[in-house]
Amino acid sequence: MGTVFGFTEDQIAHFGTTWGIGGLILFMLFIIGEIAWRSKAGKRGTFVLFLVLSVGMFGFVAKEILQAVLKV
Repeated sequence: MGTVFGFTEDQIAHFGTTWGIGGLILFMLFIIGEIAWRSKAGKRGTFVLFLVLSVGMFGFVAKEILQAVLKV
């Protein structure tokens, strides 16, 4: 099986799904904060925006933690 810069396809895919998507999650949190600030949502509105829009991100992070703990 071939490698790219010494990494296998599985290693590159794992790196992309953990660090790549993790970086995108941080960027999305920044975007949510920017939306809250520009819309002058207030404390409650900002909380609701972060809660509703970050539920999917929480699921991804929880899946990664469970895989690491259970060694799956």
